Amino acid sequence: MLNFVTTNPGKVREATEYLDDEVVQFDFDYPEIQADDLGAVAAHGARSAYRAADGPVIVDDAGLFIDTFDGFPGPYSSYVEDTVGVEGVWRMTEPEDDHAAAFKTVIAYCDGGDFAATPEPGGVDRGESAPDERRGQDLASDERGAATTDEQVQGGEESLPVKLFEGRVPGEIVAPRGDGGFGFDPIFEHDGTTFAEMSTEEKNAVSHRGRALAKFAEWYAER
Repeated sequence: MLNFVTTNPGKVREATEYLDDEVVQFDFDYPEIQADDLGAVAAHGARSAYRAADGPVIVDDAGLFIDTFDGFPGPYSSYVEDTVGVEGVWRMTEPEDDHAAAFKTVIAYCDGGDFAATPEPGGVDRGESAPDERRGQDLASDERGAATTDEQVQGGEESLPVKLFEGRVPGEIVAPRGDGGFGFDPIFEHDGTTFAEMSTEEKNAVSHRGRALAKFAEWYAER
């Protein structure tokens, strides 16, 4: 059985469309690191969750990436939603010439086994260790890349292999429209419709999480 680490049962329902009945909800509050890359955050969470579940887990991390702001808010989307607000982000973007944006999700898988892991930001990869001195700090690199130090060694153990899968939906930032969805859905338009104007079925059909899940399901079927 595959544990989906989330407090949102809607995510689990979406996952079952790609993984049949093999996935169950695992409610675990893993420590979320501060990093400039979704993959680093998700990989850290997957390793922590695997140790708690003692079985295969997937963790997802998602964000809104606005081109004109060099991908901001990205991994900090939840914080920006809570502090700046959805309409606040629109007001920041409105004067700009470029409104292009994308929703992205990264799914991280860990089962404690040996497989070809995805190289992670900062060069932290399967079997590598890194110093613990920078834990919890924001570590910048070329393209929102950040290394976290807790991905690698806990309690003297080597880093557990993690496989990453990304889903991306292109769109643009618009004035808020629609009453559905959540988060930045009212200001994110894809193919002429905001996510908040879509039904659950319509949104899932183009979902960034769904695209990541589809990639993962294809790989997992051969695992």
